[in-house]
Amino acid sequence: MSGCCGPTAVELQPSTQATHPDELPIAVIGGGPVGLAAAAHLAERGLDFVVLEAGEQAGSSVAKWGHVRVFSPWRYNIDAAAGRLLQADGWSAPDAEWLPTGAELIDDYLAPLAKLFGDRVRTGAKVTAISRLGYDRVRTAGREAAPFLIRLADGTESHARAVIDASGTYATPSVLGASGLPAHGEADAADLVDHALPDVLGADRDRYAGKHVLVVGAGHSAATTLLALAQLEGTPITWAIRAGDASRTYGGGEADALPARGALGTRLHAHVESGRIRLVTGFFTHAIERDGDQIRVISRDPSGAEQTITAERIVAATGYRPDHAIAGELRLDLDPILGSTRTLAPLIDPNAHSCGTVPPHGADELAHPEPGYYAIGVKSYGRAPTFLLATGYEQARSVVAALAGDWEAARDVRLDLPETGVCSSGLAEAQEQRVGLATGISGGLLTTPLPPATAGASPCC
Repeated sequence: MSGCCGPTAVELQPSTQATHPDELPIAVIGGGPVGLAAAAHLAERGLDFVVLEAGEQAGSSVAKWGHVRVFSPWRYNIDAAAGRLLQADGWSAPDAEWLPTGAELIDDYLAPLAKLFGDRVRTGAKVTAISRLGYDRVRTAGREAAPFLIRLADGTESHARAVIDASGTYATPSVLGASGLPAHGEADAADLVDHALPDVLGADRDRYAGKHVLVVGAGHSAATTLLALAQLEGTPITWAIRAGDASRTYGGGEADALPARGALGTRLHAHVESGRIRLVTGFFTHAIERDGDQIRVISRDPSGAEQTITAERIVAATGYRPDHAIAGELRLDLDPILGSTRTLAPLIDPNAHSCGTVPPHGADELAHPEPGYYAIGVKSYGRAPTFLLATGYEQARSVVAALAGDWEAARDVRLDLPETGVCSSGLAEAQEQRVGLATGISGGLLTTPLPPATAGASPCC
């Protein structure tokens, strides 16, 4: 193997050519942090691969929240194999204790990593379907010997020996409707509804400044947006949650095991107490009605009682859900509640686990009845909001080991994290003095900067 990637990049075979599966590359769907981590492990093991990224750059979903500061320092955001390949190419690792923005994550890590892989990373390659060549989901005899058939949005088809699906969930946010169904009229008001983590203080400022904004959701993404909105003078803010109080969002304040999360809750609570943010509890979004430039959002709780909020823009911070439609002709064994594998579900169940208590897991827990297909990263967690980037890296390492036939390594799964997850204690307070408060979202994966933080700022300054 030469350098990080071995010999000349291997192309996916055209669908008109019959090729033995063992001679084909492994297809990685998604060029984000976990997809590129899988590519790094494949490169280290000398396995042919191609990364199919729907966007126009590596980490295109990360770019959508480039203004947001991640909750964990660099040392937990760099995959081990990726770090080795980059350092061998002369790359200098960022400050291990720095909390990078999404933009920094791309500029200082993902983009250089993708560049190492050359044309093995294909951008603008949106996968719309995966099947077995000549086999629908029902046909069994000879199935395992057939290569995977991958269809792209432009109609082209290619073959692969295995598929690692790291396409994530960012493109499939959850709906506003409180029962998991779209609220009545939700589609008609789509132009006035934004999903989690808009750039309130930057590129999207004009969409919010001076307008009455309704934020729906009780997670850290909602809290992050609320804190940013609170800095826009003359901007009324209403926060709607289903729960009877916001204690879950506020967390433990100064007693919180994750200091940055505690600071987030404390500040948000202060804004609510002062009246800067109006909190509406027991709000179950049922219908949305347009009235000129305004929107009436109607709640109907389980008892039938209704209440209405009139606003000018909505931020739907209601989470994300996986879309398994592209694998509809594969044999998947999905948990009926979370949409993860059935084996993984009890290990990540948010009713029993936080991000810090999810045990290490790998290829065995991620396997489906369809040999050679694995979903990894945040998509593997389905609707569970307990995913950590470091967990996704370990998934990638284990799955690639399994595909290489190294089952001893595949089953030796472990995580090196602080007891309280991937948030540092003194670091959050120290960095706040330099760039703004780091606050968590989705179990610690994402955070937001408060001024004077700026996306793209050097991690050393």
